[in-house]
Amino acid sequence: MHSVICLFGAFIAAAVFAPGSCLPTVIGLYGETIEVPCNNGNNKPDGLIFTKWKYVKDDGSPGDLLIKQAQKDDPTVSAMDGYKTRVSIAANSSLLIAQGSLTDQRVFTCMVVSSTNLEEFSVEVKVHKKPSAPVIKNKVKELENGKLTQLGECVVESANPAADLIWMKNNQALVDDGKTIIITSDVTKDPVTGLSSTSSRLQYTARKEDVASQFTCVAKHVTGPNQVSTPDTFQIRYPTEKVSLQVVSQSPIREGDDVTLKCQADGNPPPTSFNFNIKGKKVTVTDKDVYTLTGVTRADSGVYKCSLLDNDVMESTQIVTVSFLDASLTPTGKVLKKLGENLVVSLEKNASSEVKVTWTKDNRKLDKLPDFSQLRYSDAGLYVCDVSIEGIKHSFSFELTVEGGPRITGLTKHRSNDGKHKVLTCEAEGSPKPEVQWSVNGTDDETSYVNGKATYKLTVVPSKNLTVSCLVTNKLGFDTKDISVFSRKNEDGADQAKVIVGVVVGLFLAAALVGLIYWLYIKKTRQGSWKTGEKETGTSEESKKLEENNHKADV
Repeated sequence: MHSVICLFGAFIAAAVFAPGSCLPTVIGLYGETIEVPCNNGNNKPDGLIFTKWKYVKDDGSPGDLLIKQAQKDDPTVSAMDGYKTRVSIAANSSLLIAQGSLTDQRVFTCMVVSSTNLEEFSVEVKVHKKPSAPVIKNKVKELENGKLTQLGECVVESANPAADLIWMKNNQALVDDGKTIIITSDVTKDPVTGLSSTSSRLQYTARKEDVASQFTCVAKHVTGPNQVSTPDTFQIRYPTEKVSLQVVSQSPIREGDDVTLKCQADGNPPPTSFNFNIKGKKVTVTDKDVYTLTGVTRADSGVYKCSLLDNDVMESTQIVTVSFLDASLTPTGKVLKKLGENLVVSLEKNASSEVKVTWTKDNRKLDKLPDFSQLRYSDAGLYVCDVSIEGIKHSFSFELTVEGGPRITGLTKHRSNDGKHKVLTCEAEGSPKPEVQWSVNGTDDETSYVNGKATYKLTVVPSKNLTVSCLVTNKLGFDTKDISVFSRKNEDGADQAKVIVGVVVGLFLAAALVGLIYWLYIKKTRQGSWKTGEKETGTSEESKKLEENNHKADV
């Protein structure tokens, strides 16, 4: 015997046949009209008399269904059983069977009779029915880690032929290995309809990782496509192997904060009650997994633990550190000191971790606090000290004022750029800022005061020689200083006198230089006379000339 596929128009037929024969097969759908072709439509020979359809009964005997005379429009139904109301013939002589059922799975024969011939064409009918959607029934409530347990039963109903069922986990097919996975399938037929129902039971050995796994059942059938059941997840029961304690609080923990301790276990279902060890004191909480410390202080720092109610050995430990910062600064507020005095600044601090200290003066950061052993005016200002650890910061400040009586450090004069005025500059130190009074009227050009140093400028146009006084005062005292200021005319006369004096001095120096040269010459001449035997004093004529030259030099 051989298996082949015979093609007839739009129909695909499959059959088992003896050599030299081929019985085509027609696939019909359950509940729908089945069309059985007569020689694939090639059934209108010349001299056609009639077309007749017959079938093989359940007992194997032949039975007539209908006959269609070539000269008549309507066929004559001869069937007396269930086909009487369900059969008809199409224009192409195909047999039409309404409301197809499994009872229609048999051989039907088309007989074509003409005036010259009689031919028969047999067709086997198969009826298919798509199964119902697969459903997982009798599902277990929970699986136990490492234990083989029947997970559920997958069922599909009313199919022909029977459907195949495949168990899936996370879209991967499960394979029966006889140990951790066992799959048992059964097929039953409805005694009335003959339709098949398939059931498949899955025994599965769960693991902890299966707590999120999705199990489905896929029904495969010749009518296609595959149908998939609704995914199911299952609780996986397994004992606790590890306990963990968490500190639920903002970081860092500061005094006054509320701190929640949360105990968790990896068992399933998870434990709901725990023992908390609060710095050596055992506290049991039921139906919750947290314990809250309210308004903690530095005294609450220490070791905390939690464990299972029935197993104190399985525990978890956490160290809770409550951060704190105590600090004080001396002095604070407004500080008044005299110039040259000593100021002692003291910062006391106590903290749970290393303290960071920063200083600023008038909003500018300082590398370190200045030396206040001998105060200067430049030391005055607003000092801010920031003391901090992670999460905690304290700020302190003091405003230092350094006072001192005024003292003039310089009084100078110079001509203006246009040469017509005199600009007097008086520089003084003192705090509070000294006030200035000039002994003459003029124009105040500019005033500055920085770090206790004041500069005052006055522009005057003197018409005569003056003595100008600069007087500086504050609440602690005063200081004064004078400077001589000449008029423009007297300055020019003084400049001329300076020129005359310079000329006279120059002439005097020139005469002295000539006398020196002559004296050196005479001295050299006397040395020559020693060599010739003349007297040391020279001749009377030379003496007379020397006296005359000396007299001229005196004049």
